[in-house]
Amino acid sequence: MIDSVCLYRPGDYGSANWRIPALLCLDDGSLLAVNDKRKYNEGDLPEDIDVVIRRSTDLGRTWSDPQTLIEGQGRGRGYGDPALVLCPNGDVLCLLAGHNGYFQSTDANPIGVYLMRSTDRGHTWTDTVNLTSLLWDAGSPYRGAFVASGNGLRLRHGPHAGRILFAAAVLRRSEWVSDNYVIYSDDNGYTWHRSECAFLGGDEAKLMELADGTVLVSVRRQGSRGFNHSSDGGHTWGTQGTWPEMTVNACNGEMLRIDDTTLIHSLPNSLRRENVSLFVSHDEGRSWSAPVLLCDGPSQYSSLTLLPDGTVGAFVERNLDGGPCQLWFYRFNLE
Repeated sequence: MIDSVCLYRPGDYGSANWRIPALLCLDDGSLLAVNDKRKYNEGDLPEDIDVVIRRSTDLGRTWSDPQTLIEGQGRGRGYGDPALVLCPNGDVLCLLAGHNGYFQSTDANPIGVYLMRSTDRGHTWTDTVNLTSLLWDAGSPYRGAFVASGNGLRLRHGPHAGRILFAAAVLRRSEWVSDNYVIYSDDNGYTWHRSECAFLGGDEAKLMELADGTVLVSVRRQGSRGFNHSSDGGHTWGTQGTWPEMTVNACNGEMLRIDDTTLIHSLPNSLRRENVSLFVSHDEGRSWSAPVLLCDGPSQYSSLTLLPDGTVGAFVERNLDGGPCQLWFYRFNLE
């Protein structure tokens, strides 16, 4: 480990709890760390949650004070689960869940999917744009959706280069089961399209571009992690499968490309939320190595980003001594 720093502990900045990390390195080398400020308790939406942001310009050694990206306005009027992407034009997008909870969502009182944009590397942000109807509405077989927190994906190669994508979990109306879809934009996030179903029976999911331009989706499940592939930039999908070597807790993690031959995936190496570790693939995600421990003990969600010096930044939930989440930043190299 090169550097480690705790960005948030329970009680810091007047908040009882903190959760749901998202970390992104921008084109100027600065880092954005975005997460939920769970002011009164550790619960998910519909609790009253703010989303906050901190910035580092020295590879994560020091950080600015938190800035409120969007403030919750009471129970049922909060926001959470931030997901970030850097657009080809330099804009930063942050997608959020908002208002009602996912499992509480109804036609009359829905959970929403919202977009905010920054044109100045995260210093200021636009008002929200509502994308909810892209994923579900009152006439659909679904009754709620949210985008997995962490990072979206920007394609770099092939006919869809420049496309930005986010993976969403969409809750079936008839049963307590989610399916995964992808939303994507070819114009820096101003207009959007929805894919065909990427994974049946999934949950929070992450996307990665493979060397040949194929899009890989990794899907949260209890037990063997799920996956699928798209050969047309994320619109249609093949036959879903699972990785038996990645038998883990149903938890959100991150995939990151290190170089032309190496992918890493952060997840708890346990059927419980503990021991967040790094799985490594040298064959474009067909198989994964025995994991390397990043955080021992109780630990949950994580987000990864590649830094300009070739090291990796990780923003991780840790439950030290079994208590509420702390949010830690780590910087490391694979060696």
